[in-house]
Amino acid sequence: MSFPPSPRARSGPRRRSLLAVAPAALLVAGCSAGSEDPEGSGGSRPSAADRARARAARDSRELAERYDAVVAAHPKLAERLRPLRAEVVRHAEAFGDTAKPSPAPSSSGSGAPAVPPPAAVPAKEKDALAGLAAAEREIADRRTEALLDAPGELARLLASVAAAGAAHVYLLTEARG
Repeated sequence: MSFPPSPRARSGPRRRSLLAVAPAALLVAGCSAGSEDPEGSGGSRPSAADRARARAARDSRELAERYDAVVAAHPKLAERLRPLRAEVVRHAEAFGDTAKPSPAPSSSGSGAPAVPPPAAVPAKEKDALAGLAAAEREIADRRTEALLDAPGELARLLASVAAAGAAHVYLLTEARG
């Protein structure tokens, strides 16, 4: 005895449809998975995650250089900025930056600044700190946006470093010390 079909309407695809589409889906998934080879052995372009990681490392390295320029132009800020700069360097390393950062300039020593102050560093300390805060904010915003498309571990790293950048903005603009 056969059972009559169920009176309720089925929603979604039927089993036969899924079985017919499955091989094509596997083929597409296999092709796209190979295009993001983390070792770079099969593709000529780095994956989106590798590009995001490289961009984040470069941003942190350039931000550390900006801290150096501000300290060189305003040696009185060295003590206040040293821990923030050190954290920015650690961020660059966490993203895989292999460039050796210059040592943080200090207000003591030979008397000559380690990094000559570029013309872009404002003459007033308050304005120089505001410029650093703006750079930190811009980079934190860029990282927050990038984490939406990043894979798990990289997304967590981007989120953590973006949060640290937001804290730096606060320390550069609100906190006085």
